[in-house]
Amino acid sequence: MLSVVRVHLPSDIPIVGCELTPYVLLRRPDRTVTTDDVSEINPLDGHFLRYKYRVQSDKKVAVCSIHPSEQATLQCLGCVKAKIPVAKSYHCTPKCFSDAWQHHRVLHDRAASAVNDNGNEEEELFGRFNNSGSGSSNTTLSASASSASLTNGAAPVYPAAITQRSGGETWFEVGRSKTYTPTADDIGHVLKFECVVVDAETKLTVGHSSTLLTSRVIPAPSPSPRRMIPVDGMGHLDAEGRITSSGSFTVLSYNILSDSYASSELYNYFPSWALSWPYRRQNLLREIVGYRADIICLQEVQSDHYEEFFAPELDKHGYYGLYKKKTNEVFLGNANTIDGCATFFRRDRFSHVKKYEVEFNKAAQSLTDAMIPTSQRKTALNRLVKDNVALIVVLEAKVNNQPVDNPGKRQLLCVANTHVNVHDDLKDVKLWQVHTLLKGLEKIAASADIPMLVCGDFNSVPGSAPHSLLAMGKVDPSHPDLAVDPLTILHPRTKLVHQLPLVSAYSSFARTIGVGYEQHRRRLDSTTNEPLFTNVTRDFIGSLDYIFYTADSLVVESLLELLDEESLRKDTALPSPEWSSDHIALFSLLSKCFPPKAEDNSTRHKLEPILRLLPLFPPHPPSVKP
Repeated sequence: MLSVVRVHLPSDIPIVGCELTPYVLLRRPDRTVTTDDVSEINPLDGHFLRYKYRVQSDKKVAVCSIHPSEQATLQCLGCVKAKIPVAKSYHCTPKCFSDAWQHHRVLHDRAASAVNDNGNEEEELFGRFNNSGSGSSNTTLSASASSASLTNGAAPVYPAAITQRSGGETWFEVGRSKTYTPTADDIGHVLKFECVVVDAETKLTVGHSSTLLTSRVIPAPSPSPRRMIPVDGMGHLDAEGRITSSGSFTVLSYNILSDSYASSELYNYFPSWALSWPYRRQNLLREIVGYRADIICLQEVQSDHYEEFFAPELDKHGYYGLYKKKTNEVFLGNANTIDGCATFFRRDRFSHVKKYEVEFNKAAQSLTDAMIPTSQRKTALNRLVKDNVALIVVLEAKVNNQPVDNPGKRQLLCVANTHVNVHDDLKDVKLWQVHTLLKGLEKIAASADIPMLVCGDFNSVPGSAPHSLLAMGKVDPSHPDLAVDPLTILHPRTKLVHQLPLVSAYSSFARTIGVGYEQHRRRLDSTTNEPLFTNVTRDFIGSLDYIFYTADSLVVESLLELLDEESLRKDTALPSPEWSSDHIALFSLLSKCFPPKAEDNSTRHKLEPILRLLPLFPPHPPSVKP
């Protein structure tokens, strides 16, 4: 007979908007099985499972906005007056409120500025869904000895008809499937999951039900909104407050932290419930969708997560996706969990013309065949083969959601998305991978006059040899990184130069002048004009991620503001409950090329050379699969 052996959740703290999927282990006479393939439609041994979720509605409490697992005892009345979302007003202790004040007061300041400056040129992104209104930034704390006063007099939201009373407690049924997604109405309540074996023929229960109680449902933490900052005063605001310009488009680059790398050992400072993939994926999706980018370049996207989550979810928001999984010559894990690069674009803005899948492993094979003596090739491949990839996509701009009929006026854009090798002791490999990618992009540029974006996690700090090659077009022969070259692949035979006029988008902050821009310049490295950090862990803080653009054909109009260490809260690294990756997102508004200009562009952006383009990475064609 079938029976339930064990029931558990990935995290016992349910979060609003994050799907709960319990793990149920069953026992058969001969072995134990999971419930993945057991349903009323597909019974097992004549039995199936019936699920129910119930909520304990008469014991609701408010939870702390800083420590969601703690019950709130204080409420900031300044938040209430300013109509800041009420969940952000609660704190568990006076010390909690005091410690969080530097971060918390930003909510008050921005709520006040939203009223006092309706013409503000800064648009809030990833946070626009938070209500803000008139009110005072003065702060008063309201203390309560009982949780009842923190419920704001909310009326019961669950139907009285579906109830269960047990030991004086009242439970309302809220779900009958295996999964359940808590709502805002569930905040402060305990959930009960019930699972029972049912005879498929008689529909009668068999044995006792297995139950599981959760902690109280907490609201999904949300960070302070990041704002779009105009560069050099360019651009203007549309009716929705969005900075626009004729022919502008936006691009997002974001390393989202693959679940396969997000171990509790590595991120032991991170709450387990916030490290769980069901929570992180929803938080990441909310952030990504909130930016409303026209082009999205993601790194560390697991292949199963791309197919099962990101591709279908972003499709709902009007995006078409392309994906390149890392190769698995070095990777020893589950092939379904290997990560890669994903590029999405809005279907109403662009159409897909061409895709190139760059496998550095194949380029390494070509390199060793051409330059390394036979006796040393195995050693060379062991050093060069690291499974990293790049995804190059050629897009064509649409006008009014339609392709341009006149071939002479077609506007193309080349977008490269990559994730360079992470190991710091392989400086030669990092530089070789970047140089290989750039040589391929030069071939595209030579075949057609086409604007380019080069985005990704380059695992290279500002001033390093890979960064110098990207930003300066060359590497100084005396650069210290060149001292690491055991295979002699970097010099003297390799010319570490390229002709693409690449500029880092975020270096544009260094050119801004005027009141209000000083705080943004303080978040840049004064030597390289790059962000002080895009990656923050307990062991490292620095910039690894970049958006480069061809400055002869594109111009930066505005940038998503950078975070500062204060905004990440004292003694806290990434990821955090608010930011679900150890990297921060980079986002830029650029313009110049779209939509097509009225004059004849018949000599520009020719489509045919792109379609006929030969394999990019010499000396052998297998280095790239078009």
